[in-house]
Amino acid sequence: MYVILTSKPGQFRTEIVEGLRPLAAYDYLFYGIRKATFVIAELVAETKVKVIDEAWSPPIVNEVPSKFLEKFETPERALNELEHLITFGHMDTKLRKR
Repeated sequence: MYVILTSKPGQFRTEIVEGLRPLAAYDYLFYGIRKATFVIAELVAETKVKVIDEAWSPPIVNEVPSKFLEKFETPERALNELEHLITFGHMDTKLRKR
């Protein structure tokens, strides 16, 4: 199974932990400005995903069980979902592979 991890600069970041194998990373561009980074990762084993809330000082670390993440059968299905999520009519939105 595959999952999508999200990070938003200055707000929060999701870290790769044991049990996840990153496959591809994409920057989400809104009118040319990077708003988020998405990582498609293989879920090798159930784990707790580390999400660091950077809006606080010191940052707050949350561990989210992977069972709560939406899962996809293939990396292509995960990418299709990302493309669907970033599309807003005729707005200038793009995924740029890192």
